[in-house]
Parts: sequence; C-alpha cells; structure tokens
Amino acid sequence: MKYVSTRGLTSPHSFSEAVEAGLAPDGGLFLPEVLPSIAEKLSEWERLSYAEVAAEFFSIFAPEISKVEWHELTSAAYARFESPDVAPLVELDERTYVLELFHGPTLAFKDFALQLLGLLYKRQVRMSGRSIAVLGATSGDTGSAAIHGCMGQEGITIFIMYPDGRVAPLQERQMACTGAANVFAIPVPGTFDDAQRMVKEAFADTAFVERCGLSAVNSINIARVLAQSVYYIWAWLKLPPAVRETVEFVVPTGNFGNVLAGWLVKQMGLKVGGFRVATNQNDILFRFFTTGRYEEGVVKPSFAPSMDIQAASNFERFLYYMLEQDTAKVREVMGRMKAGEVVEFGQLDNGFRASRMDDVEIPGAIERVWKEYGYVVDPHTACAFKGMAPDGVSVVLATASPAKFPEVVMQATGSEPIHSALELLKGKALVRNPLAADVELVKAFVAERV
Repeated sequence: MKYVSTRGLTSPHSFSEAVEAGLAPDGGLFLPEVLPSIAEKLSEWERLSYAEVAAEFFSIFAPEISKVEWHELTSAAYARFESPDVAPLVELDERTYVLELFHGPTLAFKDFALQLLGLLYKRQVRMSGRSIAVLGATSGDTGSAAIHGCMGQEGITIFIMYPDGRVAPLQERQMACTGAANVFAIPVPGTFDDAQRMVKEAFADTAFVERCGLSAVNSINIARVLAQSVYYIWAWLKLPPAVRETVEFVVPTGNFGNVLAGWLVKQMGLKVGGFRVATNQNDILFRFFTTGRYEEGVVKPSFAPSMDIQAASNFERFLYYMLEQDTAKVREVMGRMKAGEVVEFGQLDNGFRASRMDDVEIPGAIERVWKEYGYVVDPHTACAFKGMAPDGVSVVLATASPAKFPEVVMQATGSEPIHSALELLKGKALVRNPLAADVELVKAFVAERV
C-alpha cells in the first residue's frame, strides 16, 4: 500500500513515511494510491472489540507493521477511554442514535486518532533513533488531544498554536496546564485559519522540516483520517441490520476531516445511505454542498468554537476524488482558492446533505434535545439536530463532552455539566507561550527547543 499526494508532485510514500511527513513535500495531502474494499471483512469484524476492529482496519493500510503489533498499538491507544465500548452507540428513539465520541482522555472525538498517533510517533522515534517535533494548529479539541497523546514521550516535543481568546477556557486549560516539559501551547492572534496557514508555511520550508524532524499532527495527517474511519464501521456494525444500508450519518464539522473519514469507508464498501454535514454559522461547507460554490468568508466566533473555520483543510482530499484524481486540476483549483478566488463547481451529486445552525439557535437545540430525550449535548453536537431526515434512521456523531462547554449548556438546561478531569484543571496555572502571527517567529521558537 503506497500513499500519493493530492498534487501529484511527490513520489509515493509508505504509510510510516506519510505519517512522519504529515504534509506532502509538494504541499498536498496524502491518500492511499488505491482505496481497498472492506466489504467482505465486515461480517468477521462484527464480533470484535473496538480496538480489534481498528487493528484489522489499519493492517490493510500499513502492512509494513505486523498485525500483531497493530493489535498491541490499538489496544494501548483505546485502553485510556472511560467506556468499555470506547464509542458507545446510544439509541434516543427508533430513528435517532448518537455515537458518543467523547470518552477519551480529553473528552472529544480527536482522541480516537491522536491517542494512536502518539503511539505511532513513539514507535517511529524508537525505530529511527531520531527525535520528532510535532507542530499543529487547533480550533480547540485537536490541540489538547494531540498534547495528551504526546506529552511525556521521550524524543517528542509538541508545539500547538491556537487562536488567542477563541477557544473555550477549558479547552485552553487542557493544552496549557499539563506541566509536561515537552509541551508548548502557543496562542496567536487571529483565527484558526491563520494558525493553520502558518503550519502549512512552516512545512513548505523543507530544510526547516528536515532540521527539526517536523511532523504534522493536524487532520492533514493521513493517520488521523484513517483512525476516524474506524468508528463509522463500528457504529454501522452496532446498528440493526435492517437499517444499515439506508442510515444517514450526521457529522458536526468545520475542517471536513471527520465526515471525510466516513465518506472514504463508503467508497471502500460500507453501504450507507449518506452523510449530512452539520455546520455552525461559519458555514463554508454548508454553502458548498448546497450551491456548489466554494467561497471563504470571515470567521465569526461562536458557541461551537471548534467549528469556527472558513478554510476546510481536508477539502483538498475530497477535491482530489471530485476531480477524478487529476492532480494537475487539484493544483490549479487549490492555487485559485489560495488566491482568494471564488470557485464554482456546479451541481453536486455525491451523497452529502448539509445544514447550518446560527449561534442564536444552539442553546435552543440543546434545550430541545434535553427535553425530548433527557440527553445533554455539547454546542457542536447540537448543530446536528437541525434538518434531521424525516423518514430514515440517523446516527449523530457527538463530538465532545458537554462538560467542556458548561456556560452554554447551563444556559440551555439549567444544570452545569461537570467532569472530574476538567475540574482538576481549574486550579492549575496556565503556561502559555504567546507569539505574533509570523511564521518565521514560530519556526525560530520551534528550532530553539528541539
């Protein structure tokens, strides 16, 4: 199994090489050269645990790592999750299920990929003898999950940039209160999109990447997307067989990686009805899937800060398939997008629906779910409860614990959600490393500490 760049100017990589590089040297994103079929494996996976399904899935994509070692890696990655099911599928009624993705160490869906990615980095350091500098940007949950996957790991130093004042207070505490010497939380002015651009600019400096042993932890890393694919398979296997092939997965998303992971396994043979992209008021993906027009707007802070994004990083992977894997066309379109052009794609027929929820609607959505089902959702998950399919079965992906966003949940339900892990953070000192939004300053900061 080889991995190619969406822009076609990088030679094929192995899985381990693609994970280590993160971003392809030509600026593109890695994808499997060919998507394998998993259809014939699903019946045997039905009796496996979550960690076992993950190991079997990854052994297809990274045969250079033995199946025995994959089982060791996934067992260790998911042993830290609170629920024995790892990703419980909760039935609200006969047409509505919630896939709870918030039982990991940082109480958000990013833990599924980043607990595993931290172990892959640890393996890489052990096998190569070379240290790694992990650099990423976050709108909230990625940063804390990445840090908790890497903190205390010998040979790994992690640097996470985030928009100053635009992440939830408890999200910032999960990044800046670890006490780990190998962790650097870096608030920068601007938006997540500004921080993400600096990450990509840093990776474009190949000499810097080589000198620092730089690796990308964002959803631009292919291991992230593949790890998230597993919970779609898991949920599908837990559903009643009669509804599996028509189910709609409803995915709160801003960066497009979470829903792309599900779309990819559909291309591999997981028979599902489709996907709904649920956005907040930062609705670039809603506008794209309803009009065929890709036009970046201005980021507006919201109650669902992890979705406050207008430049969806994983869109390039979807674009690669939409343009029939024509890498020259991908380069041309991405160049136009980078220049700020509006790109018209016309009528789309790709198995996606889309919805959006304004900030003023979010507390009401949380309240409605609470009153109707006795179930509490966080502000991101709340965005999924608009435009529900009237006839079919829906699986809503619950992306974060409501305890991470106590103010808006308290406003909606009258009760403050708490979690012991978050309560412990409230008494700890923040250790922040603020920088200006200048990629050269960021590169110098990293170089001085690796």
